[in-house]
Amino acid sequence: MTAATHSTLFPQVPETPDAVLDGLDPEQREVALALHGPVCVLAGAGTGKTRAITHRIAYGVRAGILQPATVLAVTFTNRAAGEMRGRLRQLGATGVQARTFHSAALRQLQYFWPKAVGGELPRLLERKVQLVAEAAARCELRLDRNELRDVTSEIEWAKVTQTVPADYPAAVAKTQRDAPRDPAVLSQIYSTYEQLKRDRSVIDFEDVLLLTVGILQDRSDIAEHVRGQYQHFVVDEYQDVSPLQQRLLDLWVGDRDDLCVVGDASQTIYSFTGATPDHLLNFRTRHPGATVVKLVRDYRSTPQVVHLANGLLSQAHGKAADHRLELVSQRDKGPEPVYTEYSDEPTEAEGTARRIRDLVAAGVPAGEIAVLYRVNSQSEVYEQALADAGVPYQLRGAERFFERAEVREAGTALRGAARAGGNDSLLDGAEDLASQVRAVLSTKGWTSRPPAGSGAVRDRWESLAALVRLAEDFETAKPGATLTELVRELDERAVAQHAPTVQGVTLASLHSAKGLEWDAVFLVGLTEGMMPIAYAKTDEQVEEERRLMYVGITRARVHLSLSWALSRSPGGRASRRPTRFLNGLRPGSTASGARSGAGGGGGIDRGTGRAAVERTPAVERKPRSPVRCRVCGRTLTDAGEMKLMRCEECPSDMDEALYGRLYDWRAGQAALLGQPDFCVFTEKTLMAIAEAVPSTEGELVVIAGVGNRKLSRFGTDVLAICAGEALDGEPEEGADET
Repeated sequence: MTAATHSTLFPQVPETPDAVLDGLDPEQREVALALHGPVCVLAGAGTGKTRAITHRIAYGVRAGILQPATVLAVTFTNRAAGEMRGRLRQLGATGVQARTFHSAALRQLQYFWPKAVGGELPRLLERKVQLVAEAAARCELRLDRNELRDVTSEIEWAKVTQTVPADYPAAVAKTQRDAPRDPAVLSQIYSTYEQLKRDRSVIDFEDVLLLTVGILQDRSDIAEHVRGQYQHFVVDEYQDVSPLQQRLLDLWVGDRDDLCVVGDASQTIYSFTGATPDHLLNFRTRHPGATVVKLVRDYRSTPQVVHLANGLLSQAHGKAADHRLELVSQRDKGPEPVYTEYSDEPTEAEGTARRIRDLVAAGVPAGEIAVLYRVNSQSEVYEQALADAGVPYQLRGAERFFERAEVREAGTALRGAARAGGNDSLLDGAEDLASQVRAVLSTKGWTSRPPAGSGAVRDRWESLAALVRLAEDFETAKPGATLTELVRELDERAVAQHAPTVQGVTLASLHSAKGLEWDAVFLVGLTEGMMPIAYAKTDEQVEEERRLMYVGITRARVHLSLSWALSRSPGGRASRRPTRFLNGLRPGSTASGARSGAGGGGGIDRGTGRAAVERTPAVERKPRSPVRCRVCGRTLTDAGEMKLMRCEECPSDMDEALYGRLYDWRAGQAALLGQPDFCVFTEKTLMAIAEAVPSTEGELVVIAGVGNRKLSRFGTDVLAICAGEALDGEPEEGADET
């Protein structure tokens, strides 16, 4: 998945260095021309920072001021590095290294390790969770999956802040960090984890930075070698730099000042990983003669979206808030943000899916729409709602585009057709490039119309459709282009990880949405306890949650919807409140401590009656009795427990064999429908069925997650399985199998 863009057209490489500067606004042009001395670019969301710094590098290279091999551009994700390489290539600046901190450090470590240490570099540990679990076990602790994730993150934080195990408890106390376990216990696990790595001759990703720092500090000859290679540095997303990354950057730069940093303190949302905006905010103190350029012209979002984003930050406090940028939209007027209150979470998901379906019907591509939430566990109800509405979607964080099996297969087929040329009968009658690609990919599953439903079949089609659109755009930009030229373009994009856009609504956490943008964004679950998250206790933690919401708002180009639910489950007590961050911004609410006159967004609050806003229609509900655990009698509030009709920790009387048959049946049904398994029944519902073993439709329909619609669709099969009967093509229970 890549950032949604309006076009994948291939711009012509600028003919001259001055042509590289064409189209830049005055501030972006100033960035591009500031090629000497320390430069600090304060760039608000949507202001074209990547455009400014890539044109800066390209202009320097094309004008002969910078030698490509001496430039190192550093960012924080492989996707961002790939996008930067792709843009530089389109500007005619090949040969520039654009890498993440870890990628650049690993490359240097692999090269210098034999000289500095001797022998081969220890094996890189791809995932540290298993080793952390073993370390905890040696400390006589058994961690569940969530605890294991939290402890692993804590070890990563300690390492990027250069905190050794013995100093960890003191560091937690000093920073007022909310540790997932007793700091002394975590210190012991951390120490044991480090010992296990040494015993097994492995290193983790944080070690890559630490070891590179160590070598550059201890070996001045190697440090000088690196500084001779790289003489000009550009660091994107500088507000996310950790102390360890800053130390590495200092060693790379040495006593020179050819450094350009780009960032926005108002988008600091990774402090839990050790990131701090202090390096950005203090840049001019460290470099008194630095050129500072502020980019505030917002080319991404409409004035209505920008107005809300500015209003949100106007209520912020703290050091980052003191340096906030007031954005100025450069776009035409758009629709007001819409605020919607729902009775419960499933209703919120269903309402969101309906709104998305309407947008798609109105011509907004599914790939230009995103649903953003605070935590990943919120995705399931939206996956279900979108599947029920027949809207394709994709989860952010899936495997890279060019690593997908269908994309690799398509590349092989296109390469073969390009080699065969006119001798390939498949290309008979295909006169232009796009029709040739469609002909080749039709053998791999592409059709002119998308398949119904969602799931693996639809995902495969979307990948192939993205390649077809890429071919169409390539031919539009380069009339007469050949299949061989397209294959070369795909190979270059694969190396740069510069993927085309895949069509499908994006479901993503707010953190993973950083750096992306869409025409329409739905911010969901905006209640106290979720935004800000319940464990944000200190003022700084709450302010980071505000910045996270700011990032979410500024992902939207045109359509922005903000919603919340008053209760978790249907019939639940309406005890939730919308996030405090909307106070003074949504109509009918009052601001709390605004720093300046915060403008309100559009929409309606409940009871105002204005047409621009929505509220779900009031539904007469009969009061429900509390759902109680059928084992211990405790009142249940968790949706999963309510499905099971028991507490998670209470003993289960589930028929394991029945559950296994139901599980296999569900997989088969999902494959037939071309949908994810949970669209048939969730695992909790399968468990509830296997525990209840219903024998009638009445007993089955009352199980949470079934309902009348799924009863009519799947009830006959489920009841047959529960009765021990064989379905078509399935052996009788207890029958001999060969």
